Amino acid sequence: MAEELALKVVQVSSGGVRGVWSRHQLLTRHERLLRLEKTVSKSKIELSEEQVVLLERFSPEFRERHIETKGVGDLVAVDTFFVGTLKGVGKVYLQTVIDCHSRHAWGRLYTSKLPVTAVHVLNTDVLPFFDQHGVQVRTILSDNGREYCGRPDRHPYELFLQLEGIEHRTTKVRRPQSNGFVERLHRTLLDEHFRIMGRKKWYETLEEMQKDLEAYLVIYNTKRPHQGRNMNGRTPLKAFLDGLKDLKPEPEKNKTKKAA
Repeated sequence: MAEELALKVVQVSSGGVRGVWSRHQLLTRHERLLRLEKTVSKSKIELSEEQVVLLERFSPEFRERHIETKGVGDLVAVDTFFVGTLKGVGKVYLQTVIDCHSRHAWGRLYTSKLPVTAVHVLNTDVLPFFDQHGVQVRTILSDNGREYCGRPDRHPYELFLQLEGIEHRTTKVRRPQSNGFVERLHRTLLDEHFRIMGRKKWYETLEEMQKDLEAYLVIYNTKRPHQGRNMNGRTPLKAFLDGLKDLKPEPEKNKTKKAA
């Protein structure tokens, strides 16, 4: 009986292991981490700190689990991203803004990362877009950078948000993963725009870089399908417009019928 229950030792080659991984869509480390996250979400398995760090590094969906939104404008994330150095111009920084509900994004390039630049992109690009669609930005999420945070009664960015009636939330110190939507956007901009254009074109002015960035953002927002959580292949603009429908008050006639 004991012999029948004995486990057989089977040796598998590295090629055999890769074959099993490939059949189950586990060939890359990223895919295995995503599968781990999916398994954890359906069970009571506790992850180690090392596993959590790896998931946050490789999985934008895992990073975004911290952020919940009810509709467009409910939470808008911002960040400053160092793009590189332009000869004759100096350091180039990108002020990035993204609506966490729809993934609609904005970006503007500057030669410094100051409160005035953080205010400028909101006042020039973001708030007019929301005003055009009759929606108010309710909350801004940023890190603790000096361009965003300071004394509420003196700091230009803090004062601007107060004047606009926008709540200001910040991520945990040294935990940029809690602003996962922006981190993911930066990676996409690097892979799909900045690195490609850096090989194809020699920029001499910031205006040239901005013009090409705006052309890419049109594609990103209106033509590029997104597969993130709740996106279901929609473009950010489509998700934004769909979100507007959810914000519209229920017609009075329908309310009367339900009450009856």
